[in-house]
Amino acid sequence: MNSATRTLLIDGPAGAIDLALDLPTGVPVGAAVIAHPHPLFGGTRDNKVVQTLARAMVALGYTSWRPNFRGVGQSAGVHEEGVGETDDLLAVVAHARAHAASIGVARPRLVLAGFSFGSYVQTRVAARLRERGHPADRLVLVGAAVSRFDVGSVPADTLVVHGEVDDTVPLQAVFDWARRQELPVVVLPGADHFFHRKLTLLKRIVLGALGAAATADAGTAPDSPASGER
Repeated sequence: MNSATRTLLIDGPAGAIDLALDLPTGVPVGAAVIAHPHPLFGGTRDNKVVQTLARAMVALGYTSWRPNFRGVGQSAGVHEEGVGETDDLLAVVAHARAHAASIGVARPRLVLAGFSFGSYVQTRVAARLRERGHPADRLVLVGAAVSRFDVGSVPADTLVVHGEVDDTVPLQAVFDWARRQELPVVVLPGADHFFHRKLTLLKRIVLGALGAAATADAGTAPDSPASGER
């Protein structure tokens, strides 16, 4: 993505996981793991929406981890409809958290972000982390594939962004899913599933939402002065 992007392989449940790591300037505030759209429809870690999310997270001070799902790039294994992919992302999360600890990041935050199929997998990862007692700090779902997969409930502070004219995952389906949870949805007027010509706006929304949350958290912290892809 830029001169601060590295590529690496880590061990996963099915073998190697092919990763791109985007690094911020200065000491990171945490790690963001970003999941790409459906690999059987051309989805990779280099998808433009995925890279936009990574740029936003790097701008907010996060290391951004962009793995290729099974069978994509140098990642081992074959597509498993989200099941094996969940296990792989959990391995990436563990690696990202260990990396943050190794470079001395105090109380690193974890953001899980996903686009389309990747959003579905991230809801599964988030649920598993909650079950283990080590939840993510924030979940970001873009073009959430709620009409194509059984996407469960998510935390109340989840950022959901969807295109008004998405013809892959209809906006109404997202509203129906979100309504049951009283979950707000940010709608980008005129945006399709791939957010063509809307990527700058998407980045601004993510920066605003997560930047505001980080500011609020800092203000209440104990040591603060105040106290075809699918």
